[in-house]
Amino acid sequence: MTLAIQPLTAAWGNLHTLIPFFPIRDEQQYEQAAEALNSLLDIVGEDENHPLYDLTDTLGMLLFAYEEQHFATPDACGADILRFLMEEHGLTAADLPEIGDESLLTDILAGTRSLTVDYVKALSRRFHVAAATFV
Repeated sequence: MTLAIQPLTAAWGNLHTLIPFFPIRDEQQYEQAAEALNSLLDIVGEDENHPLYDLTDTLGMLLFAYEEQHFATPDACGADILRFLMEEHGLTAADLPEIGDESLLTDILAGTRSLTVDYVKALSRRFHVAAATFV
């Protein structure tokens, strides 16, 4: 496959006009991108057929990459991350059908049970974070 360089160059220039924080190179662009991602998530949600779904997904990956490079992350286990996300979103055990019954979630949060691969995948979709967040 060969790229159509001239139309691609024009499209790339238009992208910078429409999305001035792309690519994310500094804290101000990071803040703008995070705000844009939140707006897109409100519109797109989890609808993989929405025309802006791929943009939402790509922006999330760019933000994650910036965070990995520029923000120190404390050591935390999957249960700690899940607990934090639940608090941030005002969720209770009853609000997470991805895990199953509430007693299982209580065990996971207490550290007596581990998150399985299936739980990690479901939670990453629900919270729009990389699966590696919980590992």
